[in-house]
Amino acid sequence: MQKPEQPDSEQEQPQAASPDLGDQLPENFPVSVILESRPAKSSWISTVWQITGVAVGSRTDAVNEKPRQIHVDGDIAQYICNGLRVALYKDECESYYHNLMSPEPRCYVVAHVDGDDEPPDPFLVTLSFDEAHAYLEGEDDIFGVDIPPELYRWTEAFVLVNYAPEKRIKRKRKDWKEQERSS
Repeated sequence: MQKPEQPDSEQEQPQAASPDLGDQLPENFPVSVILESRPAKSSWISTVWQITGVAVGSRTDAVNEKPRQIHVDGDIAQYICNGLRVALYKDECESYYHNLMSPEPRCYVVAHVDGDDEPPDPFLVTLSFDEAHAYLEGEDDIFGVDIPPELYRWTEAFVLVNYAPEKRIKRKRKDWKEQERSS
């Protein structure tokens, strides 16, 4: 019986992601946020606003531009807010990793909400649950939406270059009976 050949240490060994890949990744991505308004089923407010998605790319870099109507279907209208950017940070890699590994990865949009009938004013788009969760302590609203494929691939490449999850070590139980006997 022949012995299987051992792989050459330089040729066939799995390697970590190339550091050159990190140089090719963009620093940030321009995004637009899609808002939707529909009539409320309440006597207290007339309109319900929600954020329904994030689109990669932006018509303009102008921040604080008023939402522009892009679609109307009966009482439901959709608007787009341009001028936002998504940036990734090395110290948030663990949060990005857990987001990507979750059953439903999300993109989080943080928005100011001034009044019940006023549209949300998105000011941050992040892929870090930890960063979005920090805004829950304030008066801002957080909307979780599907991640566009381009952002998913970009975040995945960023995590591969900058993060390696720590291997969990199971701690051993102490034998309390043995400790009592030796005392």
